Parts: sequence; C-alpha cells; structure tokens
Amino acid sequence: MTFRTKDIAATFAIAFLLTMFAACGSQPTNETTVSAESIPQPEPTTAFDPPPAPSPQLPNLQAELLDDRNKTSHSPLVTIDFKNFTYPLPRGWQHPDGDEIALVNGHLEPKMRDIAEEMSPEDKAAARAERRIGMSYVTTKFLDVDGDGLDEAAVILKIETGGTAIPQLVYIYTWKDDKPELIWPFRTGDRADGGLKDLRVENGELIVELYGQDRFILGQTETGKITGDEEQLCCPIYFTRTFYKWNGRNLQIQRKRLTYETANSSAPPLENHGETMNDPVKAKKYLEMQKPAR
Repeated sequence: MTFRTKDIAATFAIAFLLTMFAACGSQPTNETTVSAESIPQPEPTTAFDPPPAPSPQLPNLQAELLDDRNKTSHSPLVTIDFKNFTYPLPRGWQHPDGDEIALVNGHLEPKMRDIAEEMSPEDKAAARAERRIGMSYVTTKFLDVDGDGLDEAAVILKIETGGTAIPQLVYIYTWKDDKPELIWPFRTGDRADGGLKDLRVENGELIVELYGQDRFILGQTETGKITGDEEQLCCPIYFTRTFYKWNGRNLQIQRKRLTYETANSSAPPLENHGETMNDPVKAKKYLEMQKPAR
C-alpha cells in the first residue's frame, strides 16, 4: 500500500495534536481551587444598643443645712463640742432610761428589736420596751436669734430609728452664766413630710423652712399634713417659710406662713394655705380655681 507524502504529514499532525491533548489532561493544573470558607467574611454586625437612660437623681434635701453659711462666730458657744454633748429627748421620744440622750463622737446607735406576728402580746410589748432611738450630729448654725448682737447656736441632729426616715431635731442654745442654755428645742418631720429645709436669720427674725404645704413649728413639733398635700417623701414639691421673733421669753411666729414651689421659689406663694384647704367651702373654691379653663 503506497502512502502519499501529503497523507503522511496529515497523519503525523493529527497524532501530535492527540498526544498534546492527552498530556494536558494528565498534568496537574496550577490554578488553586477556592472554597467558600476561605473567602474572608465581613465581621458580623452587632445590633446598636442605645445607652441606658440616666436614672433620675434625687434632690439633696440637706444642701442648705450643710452649706458654709453661719459656721463661724465670736460667741463662746463655738467652744462647745456639740458632738460630745447631752441633749434632752424630744416630746414623744422619752424612754425608761431617762429624758436625756448623749452623743459620743457625734453618734448614738439605736437599739432595735424585731417583732414577729407569732409573738405573744406580752413578748411584743417587752420587745417594744427594749427599743431605743439613736441620734447623729448633722451640723451647727450660729445665728443671732434673740437680736442681742451675740449669736446663739442652732444644733441640728438626726433621729436614728434603724429605718430610712430622717426626722430631725433642732436645739437652740444661748450663752448664759458661762454655759449653754437651751431656749427652744423642736422636732421636724421626714423629708417631704415636714422635713427641715433651712434655718437662718433675716431682718431680726428667725426663718424656718420645712418641706410640704403650710408646714410650720407649733410649740416643739412640726404641724401635720394639710388636705391635698400628697408628695413622695424623696422629692418635695413644696416648702413652707415661717418667721419667728424673740419676745424675751420665747420665739413666736410672725406674719403669714408662705408656701412656695421648690422648683420655682420666685413664684407668688400661697398664704396660710392650710386654712384654705382644711375648710371644705374654701377648699372647694380653691380647687375650682385651679381647674384649667375650657
């Protein structure tokens, strides 16, 4: 069988191409297979949490009592260590140990006794009899209360009952016969319920400010709430300013009692507000006036 040169060349060309294709199929490729796991993934997004709203701050009801006013004096009373001193107990707080209470380094721990429901009446009575109030020193203000040109000392103490209440006591001492002489002790309430806000002298009058509506000192204790005076203990809405003047024997209330809003003390005050709210007819008229116009 005779092949022509042209046919032989074509045959060799086809065989060469087949060999090349086979070689390409058998050699490993230089390309790298990329998996989904090897591709860099974006960081997972975190849901945005807004910052927590700040909790409302409770007002500092002792700010005026503890400020720097009236802390110094030329009176001999500045030499008395009122943190280590004996005080008469206020009315209603006397106990079998006597009518006085002594502070040591500004404090006297209360004595507490728990009373359980299952206790007998006799055991409950015995437990109550063992209870004792404590006291802690707050501050002393030096004020010319009687107008003689020499300061008196207004010593402010806190009654410790073992709870959260902070009723306070004020003892006003003058200097007589080379020693302190008590001329007026009085008790105040608890925060918005007749608590002590401030104590100062202006124009020859002792000014006492108590939290609450038409709250003032009568004798040795603060007056009770008037009709409609409902406030949270922590956050008084009103305070009452009253004026007292020394008559040679005691301090007597002067003029009208003024009830102010704590958030706006420049607003016109309510005058002797308790006399309005405790009278049904006047209270009804007052409440009608407070209704918004339609």
